[in-house]
Amino acid sequence: MKVMEGNNVLNYINGVLDNMPTGWLNLTTHRLDIYEEKLAKTQFLEQFEGLFISNNLNASALNELPTAYDYIRLGHPLSCVLEWVVAKLNNQKPENIISFSSQTTPILAVLRKNLLANKNTQLIYKDKLPDFFDADVIRSIYGYKFDLKNIAQVEEVSAFEGSTIYISEQDNICDFSLTPTIDFYINTNEQLGSIVLVNGEQNDDYISEIQHVRRRETIAMTPANCLEVLNTLTGKSPSEKDNNIGNNKASVLESIKEITGSNTKAVVGSSGLSIQYAIAMGLVHHGLENHKGKGIKFIVPPNCYGGTNDQARRVAACIDNVEVMDLPVDGGNDMVQSIDTVLEKIASEDAVPYIIAEIPTNPRVEVPDLIKLKEVLSKERKTLAGTVAVDPVFILDQTFCPNTQFLGDDEILSSTKTISYVSGSKFPSGGKCTAGYCVANIKAEALMEKIELHLRLCNNEATALQYEILAKQMPSMNQRIQDAYNNTREFVNFIKETLPEAKINFVSEELANKGFTPSVFSLDLPTKGSTDEEKESYKRDLNHSLINSMINKIPNESKYCVSYGQLKGCYWTIPATSTQGTTKEGDKDYIARVALSPDMDMELHKKVFLDFVANL
Repeated sequence: MKVMEGNNVLNYINGVLDNMPTGWLNLTTHRLDIYEEKLAKTQFLEQFEGLFISNNLNASALNELPTAYDYIRLGHPLSCVLEWVVAKLNNQKPENIISFSSQTTPILAVLRKNLLANKNTQLIYKDKLPDFFDADVIRSIYGYKFDLKNIAQVEEVSAFEGSTIYISEQDNICDFSLTPTIDFYINTNEQLGSIVLVNGEQNDDYISEIQHVRRRETIAMTPANCLEVLNTLTGKSPSEKDNNIGNNKASVLESIKEITGSNTKAVVGSSGLSIQYAIAMGLVHHGLENHKGKGIKFIVPPNCYGGTNDQARRVAACIDNVEVMDLPVDGGNDMVQSIDTVLEKIASEDAVPYIIAEIPTNPRVEVPDLIKLKEVLSKERKTLAGTVAVDPVFILDQTFCPNTQFLGDDEILSSTKTISYVSGSKFPSGGKCTAGYCVANIKAEALMEKIELHLRLCNNEATALQYEILAKQMPSMNQRIQDAYNNTREFVNFIKETLPEAKINFVSEELANKGFTPSVFSLDLPTKGSTDEEKESYKRDLNHSLINSMINKIPNESKYCVSYGQLKGCYWTIPATSTQGTTKEGDKDYIARVALSPDMDMELHKKVFLDFVANL
């Protein structure tokens, strides 16, 4: 790019940073009312480019830009702007630039696609690779194939039959010197993450694959770190940083120990799915080492959160003896009975069972009979040969009830190997960051070593700022959970009185008294029509009508987005079109899901709902 054009870009970005909405830096959720899924990867930047061409720096214009991508993991306004700037400065299309919080995962993304395409890969580096890049584990556990080559100068790279990745540690993470013999440039920075440049049209089909790895197994470069890079590019002063990462990390780990009642060491990742991926790969690693020759089965509810579903299937697609099995838990299916049935089948095959389940379930907020669950998980089973079958590992997503103690010595799941994990973008951080954590009970403690190994290998540990946020927010978490539950119970009771024919899925008072106090419920509105299709269509329209009424009449509090555990407000979504995005159509839930916070105007929400009912 010519120097003058480059200056124009940087001058414009300088103004954008002065006028950008605060939500670009601070929010972890996306607005669905300004979001078109089929345009998710293009719409934000197309309109941003229009503002650049007209030199429009108005804060109101920036605030009206549509939602970027679909989750902050996959991308957000500041990551999109950063990628756009790097593209402009290097004469590339914006989609060819992809930022990561992780330094390792972009390498794994290319290796994954080449494994499935049976294509060779060479990984070129100067000086040294990152300490956590364990080539032996990546080859033996992930199954990825590649050659490593250390070079003194990038000019030494010759043509190769396959893909050439060049990884380079850079102080200026945006500095690329391109040559046609390199397909993927990955600039890394220990503090910031990495930026990938996909070089050449012949590699365009890698772009969506790399983005999907970012979506499912890690996160985009965080908003704070994107801002840091943009500030450096435009000559602004770097922001002040909290250097107490050691103290913050110790505080977070102590909070997790107190909240979960577990005395084992927890690990904290950059997002809930980063943690889940470390769990999956850590258990695969453990299974391959300790149960040689046996099949590994991930047992997953087919209608659970789309990321969980998709990620498990993506792992299975890459590793020969890993398979996903369905676990029906909602809509009349009993989780305990389903687990019993599937564990009997796996025992007969002499395979290794890893069960992923949410308690309460999402979105129908159901809790299984825990005594029966304990019995089913603890039951000794036999293989067809009469030998004792491999014990299951229960992987519990307790994001909706992170305060419920499952893991202590005398708790309900103490007798079976259990790993619990929580998305930290919910109650742990109050919606201020995406970090997540996991911890094991005593019986599963030995598994944590491998989980931590894979979290480190993928470079997916929480960032310093994420630890700082969690250290501030987690001590108040249990009180916020109780206050939010109280609000939810009040609102649910109000809806029952106001619209008794609506079907509400929420925990019973009996379950709440046992410690299950979620602050989310699902709502099946009453419908009309002479056929099933008419009834379903009417209900879906009514869902949108209710949500639009709430967000338009209470714009400062009611939001149309996927959220839970926020510090303020009330959040509305339809799981089938948001969290269940990759779930099979027949397993989707076209109902309204409502999440309440500890701090909201309850009387105003009741009034708006009453007005909505009056117009039915």
